[in-house]
Amino acid sequence: MKPPYHDCTELRQAVIDACLEMNAAGINQGTSGNISVRAENHMLITPSGVPYEKLAPEDLVLIPLGGSPEQQGQLKPSTEWPFHMAILQAKPGVNAVVHAHPVYCSALAMNRQTIPACHYMVAAFGGSDVPVADYALFGSRHLSENIIRALQERSACLMANHGAVATGDSLPRALWRMVELETLAKGYTASLTIGKPHILSEDEMAEVVTAFADYGLKDSR
Repeated sequence: MKPPYHDCTELRQAVIDACLEMNAAGINQGTSGNISVRAENHMLITPSGVPYEKLAPEDLVLIPLGGSPEQQGQLKPSTEWPFHMAILQAKPGVNAVVHAHPVYCSALAMNRQTIPACHYMVAAFGGSDVPVADYALFGSRHLSENIIRALQERSACLMANHGAVATGDSLPRALWRMVELETLAKGYTASLTIGKPHILSEDEMAEVVTAFADYGLKDSR
C-alpha cells in the first residue's frame, strides 16, 4: 500500500514551482536551497543535487514525520532534511519551510548580524528582529537545534555562515517571507553603508506586530 500523498502530483508540483520561482527571483542559486511541505503525517522535500528545472513530481522525497528517509526507489533527500523535519515537528502550525542562500541574508549571516527593527516589515517575522541561528555543520542535529531555538518566537531566521530559513502555514506564505527577508537584508545592508539606521522602539514594533494580525495571508508562527 502506498503511503499518503505518494501520488499527490498537485502538491509535489507546487513545491517544484516554488523552487523555480525562488531561483527566478534571485534569492537562491542552483540547488543550494531546499523546500519542504507537510503532507499529513509525512514531509515532502526536494531531493539532493537535482537541478530544479529537471525535477518531476515523483522526484520529491516523502519522509514520515518523526522518521528517517526510506529510500525504496526514492531519490536521496536534501542534506538539510533534518532541520526541515525538526521545524515541522516543533511547530504544528507550520506547513512549509523554505531554505535558501540569498546574497544579502548570507552576508549578514557571515557577520552573524541580526536584522534589527530598522523597518516595520521586520514585524512580519513575529517580533522586533530577525535572529541568527548559531552555526553548526549542515545537516547536523546541532544545526536543527540551533534553528529551532532561533525560531522559538519567529517565523524566519538567518543561519550563521550559511543562509536563511523561512516558514509559513502555506507554501506561498513561506516563500513570500523568504523574498521579504532578503529585501529587508538588502535594505539594512545598504543603510549601513550610508550611515546609522534608526531603530524603531519596542512600543512601535509591538504596535506593528498587532497590526500584522490582519495583514495579507493569514498565518501562525
